[in-house]
Amino acid sequence: MTGAVLLEVKGPLAFVTLSHPGKLNAMSRAMWRELRAAFERIQQSAGLRCVLVRGEGVHFCAGGDISEYAGFRFEEASLRAFHEDDVWGGLQAMLDCDVPVVAQVEGNCMGAGLEIASCCDMRIAGDTAKFGAPIAKLGFPMAPREAALVMRIAGELTAREMLLSAAVLDAAEMKRRGFLSQVVPADEAGAAAMACVERSAALAPGAARLNKQAFRALAGAHGTQAMTDLTRGAYGYAASPEHREGVMAFIEKRQPRFDGRPAALTPPTA
Repeated sequence: MTGAVLLEVKGPLAFVTLSHPGKLNAMSRAMWRELRAAFERIQQSAGLRCVLVRGEGVHFCAGGDISEYAGFRFEEASLRAFHEDDVWGGLQAMLDCDVPVVAQVEGNCMGAGLEIASCCDMRIAGDTAKFGAPIAKLGFPMAPREAALVMRIAGELTAREMLLSAAVLDAAEMKRRGFLSQVVPADEAGAAAMACVERSAALAPGAARLNKQAFRALAGAHGTQAMTDLTRGAYGYAASPEHREGVMAFIEKRQPRFDGRPAALTPPTA
C-alpha cells in the first residue's frame, strides 16, 4: 500500500482526504503526486466554492512515509527530485488554488502534515491534535522551500523550536501562536470544520478567488512598484453580477443569492 489522496466533489464543495491506512496517513511519493493532481483539478473547476482537507480516521498526517526513504534519500539527484518535484509540486498546487481551503486537523499533524496544513487558508483542530516536525531525529533538515513555508505560516520561533529541538506542540499552544483558526473538542472537529466550509461557500465565490490572488501577490510584494502593479487591475470586478448582487442585497435588506447558492451543504462520509 502506497496510500492515496482521495478527491470527492459534492456540489460546490471538494473534499480532499489523505488516506494511508496503518501509517497515520503518512505521505508517500505517490500521494504527493496525487495531491498535486487533486488541487490542479480543483483549480480548473469553476463551480467549486470551498475545499476541505482532512485525514482518514483519527489523524491528519503523521509526516512522510519513512519506509520509502532508503530508495531515494541517499543520492543528491533523487533527493532533490523528491523535494522539488514531488513534495513542492503538491504544496505549490495547494498554494496556487484560488478556492478557499479549510484544514480539519485531528491527531498527529507532523512534518508533511504541518506543511500541508500550512497551505490551507483556515485551520480548525481538535484539542488533542499534536504538531511538530521532528525530522532532525532522522538526520536531515527540512527542505528550503518547505522551511520557508512553515516559518512564514507557523512563525519563525515555532519553526526553530520544531526543527532545532524537535518540539511537539499541542493545539492550544498552536492557537495561541496564531497557526490555528479554532480549537474545539476532538469529537467536534469535523462539525466545526464543516461549519467553516459552509460559511465560506455561502459567500461570493468570485470575491474569494480575487482575495486569494491578492494574498499571493501581497506575500511577494516588496516596495511601491509591486503595490502599484497589484492595484492596477484590482477593480475590474466593478461591473460583475456578483458584486452588484452583494451590494444591492444589503441595500434591499435581503439575503444575497450568488449564482443559486444551495440551501444545504452536506459532507460525504470520510
